Amino acid sequence: MSYTAPLTDMRFVLKELADVNGISQLSGYEEATPDIVDAVLEEAARFAGEVLEPLNRVGDTHGNQVNDGVVTSAPGFKDAYLQFAEGGWTGLVESPEFGGQGLPVLVSKAVAEMWDSANMAFALCPWLTSGAIHALELYANDELKATFLERMVSGEWTGTMNLTEPQAGSDLAAIRTKAIPEGDHYRITGQKIFITWGEQDFTDNIVHLVLGRLPDAPEGVKGISLFVVPKFLVNADGSLGERNDVKCVSLEHKLGIHGSATAVMAYGDNGGAIGYLVGEANQGLKYMFAMMNYARLAVGAEGLGLSERAYQHALDYAKERVQGTELGDRSGQKMPIIVHPDIRRMLMNMKAYTEAMRALVYVTAAQLDIADRHEDEAAKAKAQTRLELLIPIVKGWCTESSIDVTSLGIQIHGGMGYVEETGAAQFWRDARITTIYEGTTAIQANDLIGRKIAADKGAGMRDLLAEMRALVDNELAAAAGDQMAAIRTALSTGIDALTQATDYILQRFEAKDPKAAAAGSVPLVLLAGTVCGGWLMAKAAVIAQQRYNEPDSNTAFYQAKISTAHFYADHIMPLATRYAHSILHGADSVMALSVDQF
Repeated sequence: MSYTAPLTDMRFVLKELADVNGISQLSGYEEATPDIVDAVLEEAARFAGEVLEPLNRVGDTHGNQVNDGVVTSAPGFKDAYLQFAEGGWTGLVESPEFGGQGLPVLVSKAVAEMWDSANMAFALCPWLTSGAIHALELYANDELKATFLERMVSGEWTGTMNLTEPQAGSDLAAIRTKAIPEGDHYRITGQKIFITWGEQDFTDNIVHLVLGRLPDAPEGVKGISLFVVPKFLVNADGSLGERNDVKCVSLEHKLGIHGSATAVMAYGDNGGAIGYLVGEANQGLKYMFAMMNYARLAVGAEGLGLSERAYQHALDYAKERVQGTELGDRSGQKMPIIVHPDIRRMLMNMKAYTEAMRALVYVTAAQLDIADRHEDEAAKAKAQTRLELLIPIVKGWCTESSIDVTSLGIQIHGGMGYVEETGAAQFWRDARITTIYEGTTAIQANDLIGRKIAADKGAGMRDLLAEMRALVDNELAAAAGDQMAAIRTALSTGIDALTQATDYILQRFEAKDPKAAAAGSVPLVLLAGTVCGGWLMAKAAVIAQQRYNEPDSNTAFYQAKISTAHFYADHIMPLATRYAHSILHGADSVMALSVDQF
């Protein structure tokens, strides 16, 4: 049951919903012509299916081994990484100034979906390197850029992000790693945990970005600085020097993503690791958070990729597994389980959620490109506001939905889904981390209600709701057929629910009742995601109906697009009213028990 990239739907979403042709007109993206984008997608699909996907099961069963700080990756991973770097994939969106190809983030998200579908554990390594590149490009001085960026962009070296410590999970104010000034560098001492690909055997050097504190740093998050700490020091001529005082002391034993080495890193066991300050002192958290939109969008794309892979896996099984007879057929002929209505219901849930996630991830990525590159300041500002609003929804809703989708994949397999040999359980196990890292769903939810909705008094959300309402009142109102009418009614109801919930959250903040707002924050993320997904599915259905009768139309695809949007309206959009009820009426019961009553 191999992976095949869903290129038809990916192209449809890129062109019709995310406007990749318009994005290619932005400054610096002119080379992202339709032919180039299509060639990138085709080659990425080939690499994902032929190179990465066959290693997914290998990574899951074999994992990584560590011996005295030396990590040996799963068989085939090192060779795959070398092919990945040689193919230029490590520099897809990076600046041409440092050897990158400079393609839009939008295109990279479509490619990332394929990597995540085929082998999420592998994909984490280049993704984290890209994040480190972005931080250095924004904030490092010219000397650090010259030393590290070109080799990171080429894939010769990889990068990591070192935030978490044993006593400091999401509470970064509790970080204790020390940085003592010493000439033109600093001596770093401390321990970091949960460092994805903190050690590997792919490359000669690893560039660690480490959060730490200077001796005179203020308490809390205002006293955190960011440092570059390479595994090997770099000589003036660019060659590798002595080994730095940084070591992987162990690897975590995890529920999923076994193919990814998640390291416990020790800095300074023998006098202190040499590190270099990035930007200004005490600005480290600000620098890290500058990457958060990219990071959280990337994690949302992981939820999408795993959902697509679980769907394909379940679909193949449902077509092949023969059991039972078709309802109403008295011949006694045994049939594949895909003929059974409940199997269809589960497959349609998986398909509808996945297509809605794809639309939301790609449309959000397009907003990032517009905010970064548009020449009109008003257009940039509008895109930035929309981006900031959508990021916690993408991260929260897509990852939470991926757990449900991958779980349905197990259910479709029946008892065999609970047996590891079929591979269905791996997608659920791998997906389970996505709601946790780069900020849990609750962290996304608090960001949405506080920094986004309350901060601008709901202006950004109301602008989005008005755009959704315009689709209901115009294109959907003019569309023909019972399916489109059902889609219109469901979307309208969902918009009403999201409007009421947004107003309630604002009222709670105005009444200085943050606990009531927080009690409904995660339901609000799920409500917003459900409605945003329904909006984009409805928009896709309108376009599909328009394209249906065009010459050489892919009528089967367009009809499926409309039917999937109709299913979403009937089966998924009703969740919006449930979430809204929890938000509007559920705060008291959330906080009703005392601590002792639990």
